[in-house]
Amino acid sequence: MNVGERKEIFMRQNKLIEKITASQLRDDIPDFRAGDTVRVHAKIVEGSHERIQMFEGVVIKRHGAGISATYTVRKISNGVGVERTFPVHSPRVAKIDVLRHGRVRRAKLYYLRARTGKATRIAEKRRDAE
Repeated sequence: MNVGERKEIFMRQNKLIEKITASQLRDDIPDFRAGDTVRVHAKIVEGSHERIQMFEGVVIKRHGAGISATYTVRKISNGVGVERTFPVHSPRVAKIDVLRHGRVRRAKLYYLRARTGKATRIAEKRRDAE
């Protein structure tokens, strides 16, 4: 088996996985990226009942593609930084509200972890009147 044949088999396997997972991809996900402030409505199961808990913060990274895509949201709770990673296409997330679009020049905002107070602010992206 030469390199070309191996590559062809690998590509065929990826297309098969894509076909299987295509039905599980959500189409109600808003367009957001690192620097945006979002409110995630996460479904929490406590005992026998289920409730929705909101997690509001800044998206510090998006990772992956397809069914395995994730994003990490960071917020400050009682003076302590809290980060939570959610799968983009998870049924455990009821909905995602984009509150602000931030103007950043990086894809991963890990530098926000070292900043406190007003230094963590991100400028809002200017939008022309539509």
